[in-house]
Amino acid sequence: MRRAAVWSAAVILFLAVAGFLVFAFVQLRAATVPLVLALLATALLQPVMPWLVARGLGRAMAAGLTCAVLVIAVFAVLAVLTNSLVHSAPQIADSLRHAGDQVASWLGPLGEKIRYALSQSAGSGSSLVSTLANGVISGLGFATEVITGGVLALALVFFFLRDGHRSGDLVHSVLPPARAGTVIDCGEKAFAAMAGFMRGTTLIALIDATFITIGLLLLGVPGAPGLGALVFMGAFIPFIGAFLSGTVAVLVALADGGLSTALWTLGVVLAVQMIEGNVLQPVIQSRTVELHPATIMIAVVAGSGVAGILGALLAVPVSAAGLGVISVLRDRASAAASEGADG
Repeated sequence: MRRAAVWSAAVILFLAVAGFLVFAFVQLRAATVPLVLALLATALLQPVMPWLVARGLGRAMAAGLTCAVLVIAVFAVLAVLTNSLVHSAPQIADSLRHAGDQVASWLGPLGEKIRYALSQSAGSGSSLVSTLANGVISGLGFATEVITGGVLALALVFFFLRDGHRSGDLVHSVLPPARAGTVIDCGEKAFAAMAGFMRGTTLIALIDATFITIGLLLLGVPGAPGLGALVFMGAFIPFIGAFLSGTVAVLVALADGGLSTALWTLGVVLAVQMIEGNVLQPVIQSRTVELHPATIMIAVVAGSGVAGILGALLAVPVSAAGLGVISVLRDRASAAASEGADG
């Protein structure tokens, strides 16, 4: 009973601290979200720094050049994705409505419910595009918040790239040597996990979106560039993103080309997903991200419940970083226990 009471107290304390941290993260999201995004961007760009420094550039110049390239790349990607989605949204929404009508005619009362859901989702997608377009003009507060967060994240990326190699000295200056070593190991492991996730997922998302877009273009599915953009963005939300983007592609093909085109589209999506799961993930994805699929699904659902789409996007890299920290602490505890037993 005493042992159960101790474990219960430890679990309650852990949940309380975790809940407080999540609450603080959400309440201070104006600062915490840019910080996490900056860490992810730094993890993605960190390998560029040694290459630039080895060619004679100072760390400040190399970090500034890397940030400038990052800004250009982000704006270019956003322009391509926005252009594809805006031009393809009417076609996709209209195809979803037609798909809902066909499904309703096949399934009767159940089909009517599915048709209504597809109609609502199509309308939501259309209204979302309109809201984003109108928000550029009327949503001054939201635009200011986004710009402020983006500037803060970019500044943090610059400082992380320029001064990241000094983080170990900073930790040693404020903590005792034994504690400093543990903190540094935890930080390096968490950073490596985030870096592996960002590099692997970005490359896999690009490959998936490219092949699925080519397949949709060959099949003559309307809005293929927009659907490819959805596939690219959905790849950063494991399982859920791929399922939703693939479902939309199949429904659009069903509405425009009939059952045969929908089946071919389904075959293309499944083939790409199988290649991703059996070839791309083991070869490209870093071995530092070792999360069980059930853990990933729970993390994505929990993240979306806490912070919406942004929470779903950040759930997996944050979980991978946390798992890396736990592995370091576990290894150190096991080493200390074995040394105590030997003594």
